Amino acid sequence: MKKYWDLIFSPGGLGLMFCLFFGITAIGAPYLAPRDPLAGDLVCRLKAPCPAYPLGTDQLGRCVLSRMIWGLRLSLGGALVASGLAVAIGAAIGVGAALAKGWTQILFRGVIDMGLAMPGLVLAIVFAGLAGGSMQGLIMGLAAANWPWWARLIRGLALSAAHKEFVLAGRAAGLKPLRLVFAYILPQFKNPILAGASLKTGRMILAFAGLSYLGLGPPPPAPELGRMLQEAGIYMDRAPWLVFVPGVAITLVVTVLNMVGKLFQKEVGGV
Repeated sequence: MKKYWDLIFSPGGLGLMFCLFFGITAIGAPYLAPRDPLAGDLVCRLKAPCPAYPLGTDQLGRCVLSRMIWGLRLSLGGALVASGLAVAIGAAIGVGAALAKGWTQILFRGVIDMGLAMPGLVLAIVFAGLAGGSMQGLIMGLAAANWPWWARLIRGLALSAAHKEFVLAGRAAGLKPLRLVFAYILPQFKNPILAGASLKTGRMILAFAGLSYLGLGPPPPAPELGRMLQEAGIYMDRAPWLVFVPGVAITLVVTVLNMVGKLFQKEVGGV
């Protein structure tokens, strides 16, 4: 029993609880946000935090608390989708590079090397720019920038896993390649993937917010955290809460994801 309490109150356990809190907040944004994040009231513009507006209002009189909750939904959701795509693409190519033979293996390894040679941030900017500054373009750009890292990691893990005795026994028994991969190889590195996903998703949120700050994310009036920071810049002296709120939200989410990643890292000895 003491072991479970120690886990709950460890940095990783607290990180998991906060992840759950942020996830529930993001999913429940339509019900938790006190006001419409797009509805403005110029009479109440740049209003300081008060009972009616707990985190104040922005330059158009929109509720900052509501925009922050919806912004968390957009930023966290976009980063999770991009991270999932990157893991899926990287896993397919990485496992192929580890298990294929002959020219097929050379082709997979060449694709990974080419992906690693490309500057990820530039690739993300190109994808987002070609999509005209949209949510879909930003997600595709971040996935394209991050799959090579996953392909390299999973290739190394798959090479090690493929030589385990029970995997060799499965091959000798004539198991089909897909069954061998999904039932015997992929389950062996569940924790390293979870650790890497937590850490990389935190970085993706930073990249998502940064590219949105540059105008490559969801267009206005979408309540995205990076966009909120960009719009608040010229009002920093008059309304510092406009910068403080999205900045703290981004910092907390990234910190919590890093805490969870460290928890899984301890179980596998690092990623």
